[in-house]
Amino acid sequence: MSFTIAIVGRPNVGKSTLFNRLVGRRLALVDDRPGVTRDRREGEGRLGDLDFTVVDTAGLEEAAPETLSGRMRAQTETAIGQADAIFFMIDARVGPTPEDQAFAALVHKSGKPAVLIANKCEGKAGESGRFEAYALGLGEPIPLSAEHNEGMADLYDALIAALPEKTAEQRARVAHTGPQPIRVAIVGRPNAGKSTLINRLIGEDRLLTGPEAGITRDSIAVDFEWHDHPFKLHDTAGIRRKSRIDEKLEKLSVADALNAIRFAEVVVVLLDVENAFEEQDQRIADLVEREGRAIVFAVNKWDLKEKKVGEISKLRILAEEKLTQLKGVPLVAVSALTGEGLDRLMQAIIDAHAVWNKRVSTSALNRWFEEAVSAHPPPAVSGRRLRLNYITQAKSRPPSFVVFCTRADAVPDAYLRYLVNSLREAFELPGTPIRLTLREKDNPFKGRAKRKN
Repeated sequence: MSFTIAIVGRPNVGKSTLFNRLVGRRLALVDDRPGVTRDRREGEGRLGDLDFTVVDTAGLEEAAPETLSGRMRAQTETAIGQADAIFFMIDARVGPTPEDQAFAALVHKSGKPAVLIANKCEGKAGESGRFEAYALGLGEPIPLSAEHNEGMADLYDALIAALPEKTAEQRARVAHTGPQPIRVAIVGRPNAGKSTLINRLIGEDRLLTGPEAGITRDSIAVDFEWHDHPFKLHDTAGIRRKSRIDEKLEKLSVADALNAIRFAEVVVVLLDVENAFEEQDQRIADLVEREGRAIVFAVNKWDLKEKKVGEISKLRILAEEKLTQLKGVPLVAVSALTGEGLDRLMQAIIDAHAVWNKRVSTSALNRWFEEAVSAHPPPAVSGRRLRLNYITQAKSRPPSFVVFCTRADAVPDAYLRYLVNSLREAFELPGTPIRLTLREKDNPFKGRAKRKN
């Protein structure tokens, strides 16, 4: 059963970027200037296993009907009328504006199922604007970065919820194909053995290897299956310190590797056993954490290491000392040359992917939250007590939580780290990035005039 989605919103919130992402190619012009799109443009979109017609529209603006902006708005209203569902997009970095409020009312009036998209949420950007978007009355805002391909899995879930009957038939048709492949990027410094590792996993010399550093330039995707689990493995160029990159071609290769990280669900950071966790390894791991991807450390060339009792434990301790924000990341010793440890590596990838997708019930979260706050109350600031009211999970991939409280800006970073570490331990979330956002509860008396005595 085919259906149509219209992407609507103010100018310059990223509608055309999402349109291009869904159709898989650059059909719509994209520029930082508002008003580039004027006519509505249709394309054949795809999201996961769903196929549909997607319509890019001009930015909604208040204007007289006879003006160019007014005629563009009429085109958008026609697209809304013809669509089965609407993707209503806002700029999360700006937050909902009065114009967003007005156009949200227009979407409400249409009676069409709507998905509220808070775009430009890459990394930790736009978190406050996303939560303010609840006020638009269009349900839970879906955090997205159309430019960086983040949040598409959550958008897929929201589309299924918006059009359950129309999407059910398509999903039933592809159900027999089994699970979707886990997207894995193999990253690390030059000559860490990334291509050799993939060749060993797939059982053929698919990728060029050699003793010279920097052989791989493009990010190469290889399909692979392990114990009936499908994977899409991305080999990447070695990432050196920015100060050492001077050739244009190498800069492009590194940019391609960074895009592979953003596309991946799990990132394997490949380390050289002789100098694991040097400064550049830490930078790469920190980049993966900031992008919000599941992470696994693989220590390569283990066949060259003299085996001593406790060597792996020492590396795990070193990892936690160097990367405190990634406590409990899986660490596996491997040899890409001999195949040692590869089964353990693949199982670690599957386990990390499961943790990255984990959801915790609100009731279980708040039982833990009450105990955690009672055991270690937040400190008083300027003589005033901070009140933390309750917590909820906003999304997974990575696990992201919102704490509703008073005076969010006064909660110390050390206390947030305590909550994150306690969350990891209580709900078995080792290694995965965890996002914890503070949001102040609405004050019902805010804006009211003070009573005169």
